[in-house]
Amino acid sequence: MKKSVFTVLVWCLSGCLLLAQNKKPNILIILTDDLGYHDVSYYDNKDVKTPNIDNLRKDGMKFDYFYSNSPVCAPTRASLMSGRYPDFVGVPGLIRYNKENNWGYLNPSTILLPKVLKKAGYQTAHIGKWNLGLESPNLPNEKGFDYFHGWLEDMMEDYWTHLRHGINFMRLNNKKIEPEGHATDLFTQWSIEYIQKQSQSKNPFFLYLAYNAPHFPVQPPQAWLDKVIARNPGINEKRAKLVALIEHLDDGIGQVIDALKKSGQYENTIIIFTSDNGGHLPDLANNGELRDGKQSMYEGGIRVPTVITWPKKIEKASSSVQVNLTMDIFPTMLELVGIPMPHKVEGRSFASVLLNKDVKQTERPLYFTRREGGIQYGGKAYHAVRLGDWKLLQNSPFQPYELYHLKNDPLEKNNLVNSNPEMVKKLNNLLMTFIQEGGRVPWQKP
Repeated sequence: MKKSVFTVLVWCLSGCLLLAQNKKPNILIILTDDLGYHDVSYYDNKDVKTPNIDNLRKDGMKFDYFYSNSPVCAPTRASLMSGRYPDFVGVPGLIRYNKENNWGYLNPSTILLPKVLKKAGYQTAHIGKWNLGLESPNLPNEKGFDYFHGWLEDMMEDYWTHLRHGINFMRLNNKKIEPEGHATDLFTQWSIEYIQKQSQSKNPFFLYLAYNAPHFPVQPPQAWLDKVIARNPGINEKRAKLVALIEHLDDGIGQVIDALKKSGQYENTIIIFTSDNGGHLPDLANNGELRDGKQSMYEGGIRVPTVITWPKKIEKASSSVQVNLTMDIFPTMLELVGIPMPHKVEGRSFASVLLNKDVKQTERPLYFTRREGGIQYGGKAYHAVRLGDWKLLQNSPFQPYELYHLKNDPLEKNNLVNSNPEMVKKLNNLLMTFIQEGGRVPWQKP
């Protein structure tokens, strides 16, 4: 007797679900570009609607004190992938095609997260923005990714034509491609296709989905802009465009999550949602009450919205006030999936927080860096260091140190540099050790 189509479908679905239950959890990292600390509606922001990001927040743990490793993108991406401080792996600033304005070169010996996961049986993919190297030996497929479908450079000058300096940096693995459509939609669709394909695999996957949005130029599809303007009469036109670009991004994230659910993989997937740095204030990003934004060592430049979900293990609608950094994601993911850390990193696992285990962690200094060119920065680096509630920063290479006590002064209004010289000395000594360590690593191609 022939089996009914319905029976076959049930068996296939059951097989997919059983496959998903028996393998290590998948890992999906969703990295946004320049998303403001409060440009998500789970922080009760009234003019922007991010229902899909909000649903991740409902299903997982929100981190209110999560920091990017740098106030700009490439250094933070280097830390995310390596688990290390960015200048320790050769990326203190942006990696750019223009050699005269290039401020980083990923040390080719650096071991990245996909390589470690791949050795443990994971299938690895990167979709979206790379920005860690434009040529061998630092292309995605050479750094542990089985599959790359995305953008090599720093920013796109147009979300529709996908060019930078008139050059096409879109790739499918090592092949130059010319896809049509808005970059956000392309990265979303490629991710959905990958997730659907992986539902048939016996191996877990690691997907690093790095959107360019909402980085300038702020180019939302017209339908999304029309919807925002209709909902918010009188909204500033510039702000309306950014809100529309964010809401379009949120819709793409929702489609990716829906693909996980429809393929039976959502329950066994760890999802990390975060941003590479704070929001860009000239585009009217919302960093809440935090001081300043992207490029700045003040809180608005380095505090980022972050949510982590894993329905099997992480408590729904939970929150954490623990201070963590982008580089901590690397060791945390390895601990969660049961892979021993194969080498030393500066990042520290916060898996115990995610799993609601009472593990007390010792205080540690946190270090932030950025090197940049132009008249404003002159090719020099500037830094910040935090220890406990104290933060010492220099917001440009040509400005003096500033000292803040973040518990008493979270908005960084009261500079204590002249009234507490002992703390300045203590934090400066810490900062010098970090700068010296970073100085051992070349940041230009030999």
